Amino acid sequence: MDPVLGQRPTGWGDPPVVAPTIDAVREAKERLKGIANRTPLVPFGPPGSRILLKSEAGQPTGSFKIRGVYNWASGLSPDEVRRGFSTFSAGNTALALAHAARVFGTTCRSLLPDYAPENKVAALRERGVEALLVPFEQLVEYIFDAGWRDEPYTFLHPWTDPAMIAGHATIGLEIIEDLPDVETVFVPVGGGALACGVGCAIKQFNAGTRIVGVQTESYPSLAQSFRHGRPVWVEPKPTICDGVAVPFTTDQLYPLLRETVDGVSVVSEAQVRAAVRVLAMESRVVSEGAGALAVAAAMDTPQDERGLSVCLVSGGNILRQQLDGILGDKPA
Repeated sequence: MDPVLGQRPTGWGDPPVVAPTIDAVREAKERLKGIANRTPLVPFGPPGSRILLKSEAGQPTGSFKIRGVYNWASGLSPDEVRRGFSTFSAGNTALALAHAARVFGTTCRSLLPDYAPENKVAALRERGVEALLVPFEQLVEYIFDAGWRDEPYTFLHPWTDPAMIAGHATIGLEIIEDLPDVETVFVPVGGGALACGVGCAIKQFNAGTRIVGVQTESYPSLAQSFRHGRPVWVEPKPTICDGVAVPFTTDQLYPLLRETVDGVSVVSEAQVRAAVRVLAMESRVVSEGAGALAVAAAMDTPQDERGLSVCLVSGGNILRQQLDGILGDKPA
């Protein structure tokens, strides 16, 4: 059955997001020195698998988000910094924003869905962040009614802010610098800013590299948007991939996603759990569900289709009890 829901808003009237220039990405790379780690490419799987991991789980806040968030914060005026920072988030963007707020000596708050993982919420409150848990429907209303425009804080839109995307694009720049002949890059997709940033940077140097967005079967919003030729909503289902639990693709980002992402791979929740387990047991990489999506897709793609591949492990902020449960799963 088609999971696409009926007519719903997919934008708030702003123009489409444009790709960051390579100069903007290089400027972001300079800003991030001493803030975000330059993560290496590490072989994954048995010899000859031709898969490399680029893990962002070891970043200061446990995910790639620090790249985009800090790049955004470093471009603000003193007055904008004094007003404090605000965003909406499933957890990782808020953690990165809290880190940036501490660096810049200001306050921070974030709206989160009331099902946000307790480890992320606890980490935010330990950092003095005003973490506001709201029902998902209320969060959606805030996003699409553009309630964020009335914020007294300086607001960061986690999907469409150009500086955010340029910061994420530094991942793509690092990949292409370290592996110029990479054939396929697998990238998790939630709101889409990560895939846009990574893909835009890579394609400026190697237009032939295939960018594959990866989603869980529980939230295949971009896959369905590509299928229908327009931004759509999908019916959400339970998932361990809370970091990408976005049931829609926005009008503002869809054109750039269509231009940058060559295809979308949809994997099952069981495949994600298996990927989390393999990463931990064989590569000693602790990944959250969303972070393991790329590996799940690469493992499901024949080598002759994907070629020399990079999997972006986007984050490692997973509940200990959830990880223990996955490690206890019997291998298929």
